[in-house]
Amino acid sequence: MHTNLSSASAAAFSACSGTSPRSCAPARPCRCRRARGQSGAVNIVLAVLIPVLLGAVGLAVDAGNLYVAHSRLQNAVDAAALAGALELPYDPDVDKGIVQGAASSMLVKNYEDAAILSLAPGGEVRSVCVRAGAEVPTLLMGALGIGSSHIEAQACAGFNHLEVVFAIDNSGSMKGAPLEQTRMACNDLVDLILPDNASPDTRVGLVPFRGKVRIPAGVDGLPAGCRNADGSLNEGLREEFMPLYWALPYYTRRNVSLETCDSIPVTHALTSDKGSILSAIGEMDGYGDASGTVISEGVKWGREVLTPEAPFTEGKDEERIRKILILLTDGDTEDGECGGPYSIGYRPNNYWTNAYYGMGETDCHCEDGGGLNRAMLDEARKAKDAGVEIFTIRFGSSDAEDVRLMKEIASSKPGTDDHYFDAPSAYDIGDVFKQIGRQLGWRLLN
Repeated sequence: MHTNLSSASAAAFSACSGTSPRSCAPARPCRCRRARGQSGAVNIVLAVLIPVLLGAVGLAVDAGNLYVAHSRLQNAVDAAALAGALELPYDPDVDKGIVQGAASSMLVKNYEDAAILSLAPGGEVRSVCVRAGAEVPTLLMGALGIGSSHIEAQACAGFNHLEVVFAIDNSGSMKGAPLEQTRMACNDLVDLILPDNASPDTRVGLVPFRGKVRIPAGVDGLPAGCRNADGSLNEGLREEFMPLYWALPYYTRRNVSLETCDSIPVTHALTSDKGSILSAIGEMDGYGDASGTVISEGVKWGREVLTPEAPFTEGKDEERIRKILILLTDGDTEDGECGGPYSIGYRPNNYWTNAYYGMGETDCHCEDGGGLNRAMLDEARKAKDAGVEIFTIRFGSSDAEDVRLMKEIASSKPGTDDHYFDAPSAYDIGDVFKQIGRQLGWRLLN
């Protein structure tokens, strides 16, 4: 019995040991050793790739940070150059430290870790160029021994691509210190935007006005002389007014000038000839026979000088050109018929030679708040529509209506009066022009 069991067991063992392929499946090879080998190989590859992948990620992250930092630095340098340019009226040759201080302060305000590497005057125009740099710490790149990267940015700002016209009240109340200070202020601004030994893309013109303006020959097809509000030639006291003139007592007639044009300096077209425009500015003195103050004529002819269309054609029709009208007056727009300190009781009088009486218009002056005021606002609107930027200066004491009108004319940003200025005394005029000059310099040039 024992022997039989052993034989059966041996037979079974023999059958399952692989001698009978039909009755038993072949033995499966063991996978344990191969799996362990593959896992080790993967670990080795990962050990090699992980630093590479981390480096790539670190490069991407740090490259992004450097891009953001450089953009931020460029914005800060732009602001620094603009801030420096604003001080050029007070430091035109960048040698007093005023421009340097303004630029440095603005740079640090916008990028605390930045430093100015160089600051110098610009080349062809009155400008300042600022170059600044900063160290940007790296994140993951530090693991590869690159702890920081140096970045730099540069910007220039200043005065260029400008067309500026001074529309200056030359009435008798401006003679003496007011016009003397105005001439000096205009000269300083011309010196700023038309520097010697340079060729800026900038031109300056001049429109001296009283009750009308005086135009040179060859501009509008008419002879040299003053113009009426409708563009016709002003020939002084009109013929139909002469019976009124002869009806005046002889001692009153002596105070009436039949012609008041010669005392008004000639309007000067836009020019880059510094000597020419300075000479024209020097002719303003406020003396001679006057014809009132018609501000609308100063604004209108300022626009005519600035725009490229006839009668004056020196203005450029280019989008980059910034067209500026600086209007200075010390009085109401008036003709002596509306009261006030310079009113005259007899008729006719010198006011009757202005741009409105000169074309025969005798009833548009005081009704409804003053036709002359409406004309002034209309001319300002036309100028703005033509792309002209208007700065207004009220010299001397002004009533609330004067101030309101000058503020309405000015091209101030909404909610501000940044293009309107008061000059209470003659000795405030120079500083006002410098403040305007600062705004003209708010332009990046590169």
